[in-house]
Amino acid sequence: MAPTAQPTILSPSELSYLYTSLSLNPPIRPDARSPTSFRPLVAETDLLPTANGSARLCFADGTEAIVGVKGEVERTGGVGKQIGIREDDVEMGGIEGEEGTGGAGGEDWWVEVTVDMPGQRDDDAMVVFLAQMIHEGLVADGGLRARLVINRRWHWRLYIDILLLSPPHTYPLPLLSLTAHLALLSTCLPAPVAGLEKDDDPIFNDDWDAAIPLYPSTPPSSKAKANLSAARPPITLLVISVGDNIFFDPSHAELAVADAVVAVTVASSPSSTDDLNLLAVRTIDPPSRLSSSAAEMGQAVEEGAWKPKKGGMSRTVLRKMVGMCVARGGVGEEVLGGLEGFT
Repeated sequence: MAPTAQPTILSPSELSYLYTSLSLNPPIRPDARSPTSFRPLVAETDLLPTANGSARLCFADGTEAIVGVKGEVERTGGVGKQIGIREDDVEMGGIEGEEGTGGAGGEDWWVEVTVDMPGQRDDDAMVVFLAQMIHEGLVADGGLRARLVINRRWHWRLYIDILLLSPPHTYPLPLLSLTAHLALLSTCLPAPVAGLEKDDDPIFNDDWDAAIPLYPSTPPSSKAKANLSAARPPITLLVISVGDNIFFDPSHAELAVADAVVAVTVASSPSSTDDLNLLAVRTIDPPSRLSSSAAEMGQAVEEGAWKPKKGGMSRTVLRKMVGMCVARGGVGEEVLGGLEGFT
């Protein structure tokens, strides 16, 4: 489990009032949003001229992120050094199947994610977790890795650089994930003109107008690639529970009184009639667990003051959280549909 941002500085009375408001039926959020509503946002794509794909997304609170995607051609034969296979065997065709191509769907390390946050070191726990969480979602279903295969000897390697432009007002995982989603949707790779056979060196068209989208909007003619065209990059949603209520896109104050915080990664299914695919679920320590309560510090707790809930969440609550994300017509589908309007 990874921690959220620093605890919110609110008095016990304020925390108690906030928790009570969020526990009501129907609940009352501080900004009057419904439990499944997201904060207003603005976004744009293709803003970095030297990148294969890019996007900028800004929430109404001023938190802003930019993502750039760069593609680089690499020899798949280098995998042999990492998995104990002789490079000569790979080059001469002695290794077939998964070893020869880095797996039929590619390798996880073909996608590299880096996160840069103001005031944070590259090896800080939050930065490392955010990068790992986004990377985990991107490679979970194998769809992105399969797109990076050129032929048996060559592949694309993607470098996804995520920059948070200002200190986050709340946990930035959804912001970074949605921005990366838009950047990948706008990513185009040079079109190959030769070298698609398994032993040939690829040659690419240098006309950028002929570049091929990484996630094409129209299905290709090949049935073997049909499932790839239907998929879209995954997104990670931040979900909290307060009492019996479930909330999406929580604010910093709402995180402070959350009973449980879960990051749910979903992606579209090859069939539009199916529910979304669940790719990953991670529990996150809410701010209340990062600081000791007054009772634990030996101080008296005033009657009516809010105290952090002890223990984990029930399976029923977790099942409800995930169900609201992946169900047909649910929150995940609504968010994915809304992001399509920015591309």
